[in-house]
Amino acid sequence: MKRLAFAIALSCAAAVPFTAAAADGISYNHVQGGYVATNSNGPDADGWGLGASVAVHPNVHLFANYARQDIKHTAFDFDQWRVGGGYNTQIGTNTDFVANAAYERVSAGGGVNADGYSIEGGVRSALAPRFEGYAMVGYLDGNHLKGEPYGRLGATAKFSPNWGVNADVRIINGGTTEWSVGPRYTW
Repeated sequence: MKRLAFAIALSCAAAVPFTAAAADGISYNHVQGGYVATNSNGPDADGWGLGASVAVHPNVHLFANYARQDIKHTAFDFDQWRVGGGYNTQIGTNTDFVANAAYERVSAGGGVNADGYSIEGGVRSALAPRFEGYAMVGYLDGNHLKGEPYGRLGATAKFSPNWGVNADVRIINGGTTEWSVGPRYTW
Protein backbone atom coordinates (compact mmCIF):
# COMPACT_ATOMS: atom_id res chain seq x y z
CA MET A 1 0.00 0.00 0.00
CA LYS A 2 2.81 2.43 0.88
CA ARG A 3 4.52 1.73 -2.46
CA LEU A 4 1.27 2.34 -4.33
CA ALA A 5 0.69 5.62 -2.49
CA PHE A 6 4.30 6.70 -3.18
CA ALA A 7 3.99 5.84 -6.90
CA ILE A 8 0.74 7.80 -7.20
CA ALA A 9 2.20 10.79 -5.33
CA LEU A 10 5.28 10.74 -7.58
CA SER A 11 3.07 10.58 -10.68
CA CYS A 12 1.01 13.52 -9.40
CA ALA A 13 4.11 15.61 -8.75
CA ALA A 14 5.50 14.86 -12.22
CA ALA A 15 2.20 15.80 -13.83
CA VAL A 16 1.79 19.26 -12.28
CA PRO A 17 2.89 21.11 -15.46
CA PHE A 18 0.20 19.43 -17.58
CA THR A 19 -3.37 20.69 -17.99
CA ALA A 20 -6.39 18.77 -19.15
CA ALA A 21 -8.25 19.49 -22.37
CA ALA A 22 -11.57 19.55 -20.58
CA ALA A 23 -14.76 21.43 -21.33
CA ASP A 24 -14.65 25.19 -20.85
CA GLY A 25 -14.54 26.14 -17.17
CA ILE A 26 -13.55 22.67 -15.88
CA SER A 27 -10.13 21.82 -14.40
CA TYR A 28 -8.97 18.43 -13.13
CA ASN A 29 -6.16 20.05 -11.09
CA HIS A 30 -7.11 20.87 -7.50
CA VAL A 31 -6.43 20.36 -3.79
CA GLN A 32 -9.11 20.59 -1.15
CA GLY A 33 -9.83 19.97 2.52
CA GLY A 34 -12.63 20.35 4.99
CA TYR A 35 -15.29 18.75 7.12
CA VAL A 36 -16.44 15.17 6.37
CA ALA A 37 -19.27 13.12 7.87
CA THR A 38 -20.78 9.66 7.52
CA ASN A 39 -24.37 8.89 8.45
CA SER A 40 -25.23 5.18 8.53
CA ASN A 41 -27.61 2.63 10.02
CA GLY A 42 -25.11 2.33 12.88
CA PRO A 43 -23.41 5.16 14.73
CA ASP A 44 -22.62 8.33 12.77
CA ALA A 45 -19.11 9.77 12.39
CA ASP A 46 -17.47 13.04 11.47
CA GLY A 47 -14.02 14.57 11.12
CA TRP A 48 -11.77 16.11 8.50
CA GLY A 49 -10.53 15.20 5.04
CA LEU A 50 -8.06 16.11 2.31
CA GLY A 51 -8.17 15.46 -1.43
CA ALA A 52 -6.36 16.19 -4.67
CA SER A 53 -6.73 15.62 -8.40
CA VAL A 54 -4.10 16.10 -11.11
CA ALA A 55 -4.50 15.94 -14.89
CA VAL A 56 -1.73 13.76 -16.36
CA HIS A 57 -3.03 13.83 -19.94
CA PRO A 58 -5.72 15.87 -21.71
CA ASN A 59 -8.22 13.09 -20.98
CA VAL A 60 -6.78 11.36 -17.88
CA HIS A 61 -6.60 12.45 -14.24
CA LEU A 62 -5.40 10.86 -10.99
CA PHE A 63 -7.02 11.53 -7.63
CA ALA A 64 -6.59 10.70 -3.95
CA ASN A 65 -8.75 11.39 -0.89
CA TYR A 66 -8.12 10.80 2.80
CA ALA A 67 -10.52 11.28 5.72
CA ARG A 68 -10.22 10.70 9.46
CA GLN A 69 -13.49 10.47 11.37
CA ASP A 70 -14.45 9.95 15.00
CA ILE A 71 -17.41 7.67 15.63
CA LYS A 72 -19.89 9.67 17.69
CA HIS A 73 -20.47 8.67 21.33
CA THR A 74 -17.49 6.27 21.28
CA ALA A 75 -13.72 6.43 21.71
CA PHE A 76 -13.18 4.94 18.23
CA ASP A 77 -12.16 6.51 14.95
CA PHE A 78 -11.38 5.34 11.44
CA ASP A 79 -9.34 6.34 8.40
CA GLN A 80 -10.78 6.22 4.91
CA TRP A 81 -8.65 6.25 1.71
CA ARG A 82 -9.66 6.54 -1.94
CA VAL A 83 -6.99 6.45 -4.68
CA GLY A 84 -7.67 6.13 -8.39
CA GLY A 85 -7.76 7.46 -11.88
CA GLY A 86 -10.30 8.72 -14.31
CA TYR A 87 -11.08 9.40 -17.94
CA ASN A 88 -12.76 12.63 -19.06
CA THR A 89 -13.94 13.74 -22.47
CA GLN A 90 -15.85 16.79 -23.59
CA ILE A 91 -19.46 16.10 -24.64
CA GLY A 92 -20.65 19.71 -24.74
CA THR A 93 -19.25 23.23 -24.61
CA ASN A 94 -19.27 23.24 -20.80
CA THR A 95 -19.78 19.53 -20.03
CA ASP A 96 -17.54 16.46 -19.71
CA PHE A 97 -18.35 12.78 -19.45
CA VAL A 98 -16.25 11.36 -16.58
CA ALA A 99 -15.49 7.72 -15.67
CA ASN A 100 -13.48 6.91 -12.49
CA ALA A 101 -12.06 3.73 -10.95
CA ALA A 102 -10.60 3.70 -7.43
CA TYR A 103 -9.14 1.54 -4.70
CA GLU A 104 -10.95 2.23 -1.41
CA ARG A 105 -9.89 1.32 2.13
CA VAL A 106 -11.36 1.86 5.57
CA SER A 107 -9.09 1.17 8.56
CA ALA A 108 -10.42 1.30 12.12
CA GLY A 109 -7.29 -0.08 13.81
CA GLY A 110 -6.95 -3.31 15.74
CA GLY A 111 -7.06 -5.30 12.50
CA VAL A 112 -10.51 -3.97 11.55
CA ASN A 113 -10.09 -3.14 7.86
CA ALA A 114 -12.16 -3.22 4.71
CA ASP A 115 -10.87 -2.60 1.23
CA GLY A 116 -12.20 -2.85 -2.26
CA TYR A 117 -12.90 -0.83 -5.35
CA SER A 118 -15.38 1.61 -6.80
CA ILE A 119 -16.27 2.47 -10.38
CA GLU A 120 -18.42 5.41 -11.39
CA GLY A 121 -19.51 7.40 -14.39
CA GLY A 122 -21.42 10.59 -15.00
CA VAL A 123 -21.22 14.19 -16.08
CA ARG A 124 -19.38 17.26 -14.81
CA SER A 125 -20.44 20.68 -16.04
CA ALA A 126 -19.57 24.36 -15.67
CA LEU A 127 -23.15 25.47 -15.07
CA ALA A 128 -22.22 29.17 -14.72
CA PRO A 129 -18.93 31.11 -14.81
CA ARG A 130 -18.47 30.64 -11.05
CA PHE A 131 -20.43 27.43 -10.44
CA GLU A 132 -19.67 23.83 -11.41
CA GLY A 133 -21.60 20.65 -10.65
CA TYR A 134 -21.39 16.90 -11.19
CA ALA A 135 -23.65 13.86 -10.99
CA MET A 136 -22.31 10.29 -10.93
CA VAL A 137 -23.63 6.76 -10.50
CA GLY A 138 -21.30 4.07 -9.24
CA TYR A 139 -20.72 0.67 -7.70
CA LEU A 140 -18.70 -0.15 -4.53
CA ASP A 141 -17.49 -3.68 -3.70
CA GLY A 142 -14.72 -5.45 -1.77
CA ASN A 143 -13.91 -7.60 1.22
CA HIS A 144 -16.19 -7.00 4.22
CA LEU A 145 -18.44 -5.04 1.84
CA LYS A 146 -21.31 -6.37 -0.17
CA GLY A 147 -21.55 -4.85 -3.62
CA GLU A 148 -23.60 -1.67 -3.44
CA PRO A 149 -24.66 0.85 -6.08
CA TYR A 150 -24.44 4.52 -5.17
CA GLY A 151 -25.12 8.01 -6.43
CA ARG A 152 -22.80 10.97 -5.97
CA LEU A 153 -23.57 14.66 -6.40
CA GLY A 154 -21.27 17.61 -5.96
CA ALA A 155 -20.82 21.29 -6.67
CA THR A 156 -18.12 23.95 -6.49
CA ALA A 157 -18.91 27.63 -5.97
CA LYS A 158 -15.92 29.67 -7.18
CA PHE A 159 -14.95 32.96 -5.50
CA SER A 160 -12.03 33.58 -7.90
CA PRO A 161 -10.38 31.67 -10.76
CA ASN A 162 -8.46 29.62 -8.16
CA TRP A 163 -10.48 29.56 -4.92
CA GLY A 164 -13.88 28.09 -4.15
CA VAL A 165 -15.93 25.88 -1.84
CA ASN A 166 -16.70 22.29 -2.82
CA ALA A 167 -19.54 20.11 -1.46
CA ASP A 168 -19.92 16.40 -2.22
CA VAL A 169 -22.42 13.74 -1.12
CA ARG A 170 -22.31 9.99 -1.86
CA ILE A 171 -25.47 8.05 -1.06
CA ILE A 172 -24.76 4.31 -0.91
CA ASN A 173 -27.61 1.82 -1.28
CA GLY A 174 -28.17 0.22 2.11
CA GLY A 175 -28.39 3.37 4.18
CA THR A 176 -24.97 5.08 4.27
CA THR A 177 -24.48 8.72 3.29
CA GLU A 178 -20.98 10.22 3.10
CA TRP A 179 -20.58 13.95 2.61
CA SER A 180 -17.94 16.66 2.73
CA VAL A 181 -17.66 20.44 2.43
CA GLY A 182 -14.63 22.71 2.39
CA PRO A 183 -12.30 25.02 0.49
CA ARG A 184 -10.81 24.05 -2.88
CA TYR A 185 -7.80 25.52 -4.68
CA THR A 186 -7.82 24.94 -8.45
CA TRP A 187 -5.07 25.62 -10.99
